[in-house]
Amino acid sequence: MKIIDWYILKRYLATFVALLLMFIPIGIIVNLSEKIDDIKENEVPLDEVLIFYGNFTIYFANLLFPIFLFLSIIWFTSKLANNTEIIAILSSGISFWRFLRPYLIGATLVCGIALIFTMYLVPNASQGFNEFKYKYFKKGRQAQETTNVYRQVNDNEFIFATNFQPKTRTARNFTLEHFEDNEMKFKISASRLKFNPADSTYTLNNFEKRIIQDREDLIYRKTSLDTVLPFEFDELTPVEYIAETLDYGELKDFIATEKRRGSSNISNYQIVAYKRWSVPISAFILTIIAVSVSAMKRRGGMGVNLAIGIVIAFGYIFLDKVFGTIAEKSTFSPLIAVWFSNILFGILAIYLLIKAKR
Repeated sequence: MKIIDWYILKRYLATFVALLLMFIPIGIIVNLSEKIDDIKENEVPLDEVLIFYGNFTIYFANLLFPIFLFLSIIWFTSKLANNTEIIAILSSGISFWRFLRPYLIGATLVCGIALIFTMYLVPNASQGFNEFKYKYFKKGRQAQETTNVYRQVNDNEFIFATNFQPKTRTARNFTLEHFEDNEMKFKISASRLKFNPADSTYTLNNFEKRIIQDREDLIYRKTSLDTVLPFEFDELTPVEYIAETLDYGELKDFIATEKRRGSSNISNYQIVAYKRWSVPISAFILTIIAVSVSAMKRRGGMGVNLAIGIVIAFGYIFLDKVFGTIAEKSTFSPLIAVWFSNILFGILAIYLLIKAKR
């Protein structure tokens, strides 16, 4: 790389890091001011609070890094334009495409680091962040599906319970149906099911097993029965934030398993999986838009560029949230919902780039 590349790349990365270091403490202070009463009321140990805000830092930075990147590029590029440095660079015979190269190198570095974070490091932080939140800030609120739970546990067996209690590992009005060639072979029911972690067995109260036959069904009843069942209790009702806590490989396997089980939250899990790719890739799109918007020296100076940038940034966030919510609450494709903002703003980036080049 030439001197001009290093000059722009260093400012690209330094401004981005500086903006992160400036806003993350602000985010921590705002969150702490909101939660301080809950922390005091629950007498949360200091070490847990410090770990929580360490996880919060990673979670918060990953959530908003595209916006921080976008605004930082507009900031330092506008300064270059106001100091007529961009005019000098382009007047020396360097094309706009060549001028853009260090920005794309910076976007590649940021995208690569973001991919590593979002695939493997952010899930651990997300788990600690959410566990702390539900333990101290959302007491009494269930983090799991607990009513009318229906699951396919393997290729042949389905279970249903009107009420699951993860803390006590019990279930009410439990049934297990076994099918072969789309025909029910037997059905197990119990008024109450309890998991015994000591030996991984289940206790079924008011047990009944109906074996389906051509002429007359066979029925077995017992007041109580200890037996082994073909599923892990903790896997039946995963916490609502489970997808955020899994690395990418684990998440793909988890989605495949939940599809087989008939989970109603597949769209939510797929949105998390697709965002593992779409958020880092947005670094390229937002970089091109930011350079195109701020490379021209405007009469209003840097303030005009920042105002335009803020409008575009909030438009990006708004569309991302709207389509994500639509996909979660309907049959709308999660893939389209996640990538729609990138596609739309990618088209905008191409248009602005051509306009800026002229």
